[in-house]
Amino acid sequence: MTKRKILIGLLGLLAFATPAKAQQTAGQGESTMRITLEQAQEYARKHNATMANATLDAQKAELAKWEAITSMLPQVKAGFDYQNMCGYEMHFGVMSIPMNPNGNFAITASVALTGQQIVAAMMSKRAENMSEITRLQNEQSINSSVKNAYVAILVMEQTTGLLDSSLANMERLMKQTEAAVAAGAAEQTDADKLAVQVATIRSSINSTRLSLNMLYNSLVLQLGADVDTKIELATALNELISVDNAAQVLVQNFNIENNYNYQLLQESERLAKNQVALKWTEFAPILSAYYQYSSKTYFGKDEGMNMTPPNVVGASVSLPLFQSAGRLLAIKQQKIAYQETLNSKKQAEDGLKVQYKQLCNNLITALDDYQIQSQNIEVTNRVFTNIAEKYKYGQASSLEVTNASTDMISAQSKYVQSAMSVIQAQVALEDLLNN
Repeated sequence: MTKRKILIGLLGLLAFATPAKAQQTAGQGESTMRITLEQAQEYARKHNATMANATLDAQKAELAKWEAITSMLPQVKAGFDYQNMCGYEMHFGVMSIPMNPNGNFAITASVALTGQQIVAAMMSKRAENMSEITRLQNEQSINSSVKNAYVAILVMEQTTGLLDSSLANMERLMKQTEAAVAAGAAEQTDADKLAVQVATIRSSINSTRLSLNMLYNSLVLQLGADVDTKIELATALNELISVDNAAQVLVQNFNIENNYNYQLLQESERLAKNQVALKWTEFAPILSAYYQYSSKTYFGKDEGMNMTPPNVVGASVSLPLFQSAGRLLAIKQQKIAYQETLNSKKQAEDGLKVQYKQLCNNLITALDDYQIQSQNIEVTNRVFTNIAEKYKYGQASSLEVTNASTDMISAQSKYVQSAMSVIQAQVALEDLLNN
């Protein structure tokens, strides 16, 4: 029974594998939420705090991309300045020129284009792609976590039902034995053995219900629903644990391009290649151009001398002719880093292919074990029923009844573990395939 309690505790902790924070659901008036698995996953994608942060990160990356692009667009500025020389006059022999107060208004439009700006914009696009892939990866992780928690609850509820049935049978036998002891037809030790078994089953039921409550609370947190919301599951366990559904997953082709981890590696490779190009741009020319409009106005009686042209256009090109070898060495370093990225990508690609084979084997093994344990429950139930019937007529001992009950509970525990193994293996393979 100790192993059973440990298993129940592990199932309870399983649903906490993915951290999620609860948030108040705006406008939610109902205290009970009856949802299918698909509805639960959709709700979590909309309300889970982890998913919300991933979406915000993607939005920030998009804004950073446009910030890099706008740095290459023309920049326009306007200014006005005022001068007053306090009545000073400029003298040229007998001629004097009053320096009247004046104001100058100017508008300048300029643009500067460098290779670094172009490559930086490309790199910001890579960062945006990686952020979006990470968002989708978070969405996938949330779907998987919700499914694991959902199935764990269904399995626990089924286990509770099996234990309740076992308890009812044992209590009935215990009452019959106690009546037989009172009539002198049985010994007290027989009744005591059955009483111990009844107490053991009750303890298991209490532990199971405690774990079930913990799983429900975990599911509420992952959904991002109000903490006081009561969840009712509308999808049956046999709809989720199906040999046919698992077989469909097994026959799907593994297209590594669909895998989010591989997509991130591809973007990392392109980003490393952009880093090499960024170092080369330090040898590229810098192009710049500007246009300026100016208007000068005198505020005195006489118009002063105005030597400011109203329109000015300019352009320049600068090219670095000689610099130290430091930049060439930096380029070589980036090339080495790029090659390291290629090596890591190749290793990860091989690892994903091996992982695919292993996950397929895990799912096949889990399905076989699940079918065996499902049959084992039926067999142990029949054995217990048969021995219990014999016990009523004195053809079986209390020890045989206790052993049969223990075997039945053990079979239930193994069934729980096999059911969870099927779902975990199927979800892991589905995540890898991402079809």
